[in-house]
Amino acid sequence: MYYIGVDLGGTNIAVGLLDKDFKIIAKEKCPTRTERDISEIMDDMGKLCKTLMDKNNLTPDDIAYIGIATPGSVEPPKGMVVYSNNVKMENYPISAELSARTGVKKVYVENDANAAALGEAIMGAGKGSDNVIMITLGTGVGGGIVINRKLYSGFNFAGGELGHTVIKTDGRTCSCGRKGCWEAYSSATGLKNMTKDKLLSTKDTIMWDMIKNDMENISGRTAFDAAKKGDKAGQEVVDEYIYYLACGIANMVNIFQPNVLCIGGGVCGEGDYLLKPLTELARNQEYGHSMRKNFAEIKIAELGNDAGIIGAGLLGQ
Repeated sequence: MYYIGVDLGGTNIAVGLLDKDFKIIAKEKCPTRTERDISEIMDDMGKLCKTLMDKNNLTPDDIAYIGIATPGSVEPPKGMVVYSNNVKMENYPISAELSARTGVKKVYVENDANAAALGEAIMGAGKGSDNVIMITLGTGVGGGIVINRKLYSGFNFAGGELGHTVIKTDGRTCSCGRKGCWEAYSSATGLKNMTKDKLLSTKDTIMWDMIKNDMENISGRTAFDAAKKGDKAGQEVVDEYIYYLACGIANMVNIFQPNVLCIGGGVCGEGDYLLKPLTELARNQEYGHSMRKNFAEIKIAELGNDAGIIGAGLLGQ
């Protein structure tokens, strides 16, 4: 049997055909064009699935199930997207709609961050481990919790919002309205804001030349690139960013004690320059660290853009 994983993103719909070992053997994608009605987006999703089947000489009966990774709040048992603002849906029966368009009887759905976490836990950085936490450092801080190789999302399927735990009381205002959320400090947005604040406080930094004196040119790499060149202000931003990131990671480890905690997102391109100081700081903040022999392994995610497809393909297991 084969499986199909669908990653419904704000930019693209990506669909993958997975073999019995949950490895991607073929992919198709098209632009999402989120301004359209959801029925049109679903039509494209269905066409991509059917194209995969046709190109690989498969019928709907050869597909054990389809899994969908979607933005928004979901109710997996009902195959329902309760609410999504990125791809506009409200109480939408996404599983039934895709089943009708493809002829595949079983269609599962899960939040995209949760699906990506499942993919990393089973087939990526957490492979071989029972308990895995994934943190995604993008515009926000996303997360997913895998316990005993199963997703945990709470009684209302809305758990796992790890970025909205507070790490600094009355700190920076988060996009959710709270103050001091981990997301406000450890997202790419938070890193840019830290860089901006540093630039506003000093002219003695090469970062001004790097951004051509235009704040709009600040990126998540600006401070890291400056720090690597020996710039003091850049290093101070990097140190602050890693400090808060480590604080949140230590919190996650203290709560869940996972075998592996993996992090994904653009900043992870910094590799050991990020990972080494981050690991040291996080471990020093873990409860009972001085007496402990074994620690959660902090790793960089491995599946990249395929995490959602693979995680979606695992939803029926």
